[in-house]
Amino acid sequence: MQGETLSLDAAPVRGLLALAAALCAVALAGCGSPAGVRATVEPLSPDTLKLQAPDDTGRFTQALQPWWRVWGDDSLSSLVEQALRDSPSMAVARSRLMRAEAMRLQADSVTQPHLQARGELARQRYTEHGAVPPPLAGSVRENGTLQLEGAWELDLFGRHRAELAAAVGEARAAQAEAHAAQLLLSMQVVRTHVQLARLLSLREVEARTLAQREETLKLIQQRVSAGLDTAVELRQGEASLPAARQQLEALDEQITLTRHALAVLLGQAPDALRGHAPALGRLQLPGDPGVMPVDLLSRRADVMAARWRVESAGQLSRAARASYYPNVDLRLFGGYGAIGLDRLLDPGSLQWGVLPALNLPLFDGGRREASLRGRVADEDQAIARYNQTVLQAVQEVADALGSGRSLQRQRAEQADAQRASEAAYRLARERYQAGLGSYLHVLSAETAVLTQRRLAVDLQARQLDNQAALVRALGGGLSSVPSAATVPPVSPHPTLSNPPTRTATPHPTGVRS
Repeated sequence: MQGETLSLDAAPVRGLLALAAALCAVALAGCGSPAGVRATVEPLSPDTLKLQAPDDTGRFTQALQPWWRVWGDDSLSSLVEQALRDSPSMAVARSRLMRAEAMRLQADSVTQPHLQARGELARQRYTEHGAVPPPLAGSVRENGTLQLEGAWELDLFGRHRAELAAAVGEARAAQAEAHAAQLLLSMQVVRTHVQLARLLSLREVEARTLAQREETLKLIQQRVSAGLDTAVELRQGEASLPAARQQLEALDEQITLTRHALAVLLGQAPDALRGHAPALGRLQLPGDPGVMPVDLLSRRADVMAARWRVESAGQLSRAARASYYPNVDLRLFGGYGAIGLDRLLDPGSLQWGVLPALNLPLFDGGRREASLRGRVADEDQAIARYNQTVLQAVQEVADALGSGRSLQRQRAEQADAQRASEAAYRLARERYQAGLGSYLHVLSAETAVLTQRRLAVDLQARQLDNQAALVRALGGGLSSVPSAATVPPVSPHPTLSNPPTRTATPHPTGVRS
């Protein structure tokens, strides 16, 4: 219903509020209630996963910690910082964050009073058979209006506040995802850098193997000339050289493609890193972290984004529930209006008014219930995704820790095996050179030592790669977390700095190694 122009005292507003309460009770009694529509999915708790919950949840550092610097490679640090500055993927993440912030500002504007100025000028002929009496009837006059108009939806039942809280949650989720994109990009650069170093180290192994085979071929030629070997050994020695050169060529191809991939991660042309040649030996492997702080998983940006999306979905459900209650609008205007422009600014042309309005749909064919059920389904989906994210985070940490310790033991065993293989190869060559052994023994020993050399490079690279995976699994490293997180400049809401406001609250979990 629409009220006519009233005085500025509070009586019409108070009466309208009383009427709103009465209509609300009638509507809920006769047109259904949102009370029976509830989310059914429950968030995982730390007890379910047999993990310890952090004391202070919901915080992660806004600025990405330079975790890659602990590896002691200045060229790697330069590459990561360049990628974070110039990569197109970072521009995409920043644009998503800007859009989420714009949506938050738009939601915030709905909760504020609106004020506008309106001016109208018209030339009009008044009908002789209408409600306007003579002398205006049948005449042509100029009309003018100059006034300020204000409007404010009182939001008594919190629908717009809930929508604003949902937009804040989305903005914070976008911020967390931007942080996650930074971490992912830095990890991709580090892992590609390690992969390039691995390939270059394997090339050194193959080049060393080629040199050894060339020396062995000279020895075979000398023995054939002396009548100590046959053409069979000579052909075997000659065949080993093309195989080694083919391995070198295959590694050169992989090195070129890996450099291309690394350059593209940095936002550069594929050939920009043609001379980039990292070495595995320059990369320092951090020691065993021991006991992990329990808040590490709560610092994972993807876990925080999932939590804030649960919060946002819950607030949208709350807004859908508020649609069952009446909207109360308060409109005011004040200014001048007159028939005849010469009298527009006369004191007698002053006009003002207060127009409170109440709107309550009594029957909508189930539209509000359908909207509420859809929002509750979104809330269930957000909680399920949160649960999946937490489980995946726990698995990634556990996998990285388990692989790291296994690789450490594997490297120790492999070092012993390589020492034995190198010694066996030297003995086989010496025996062959002295005529005490066959060339087949040399080939067998060479195959074993080549396998161990390749395995040493692979295990070292895998250990470095696994360390990068562990850093990502832990949300950006093992450094301490500041006591308070930096958040984007958004309007504070009491529930947004805390875990999602469900009956059972999702808790980011910690893990011990």
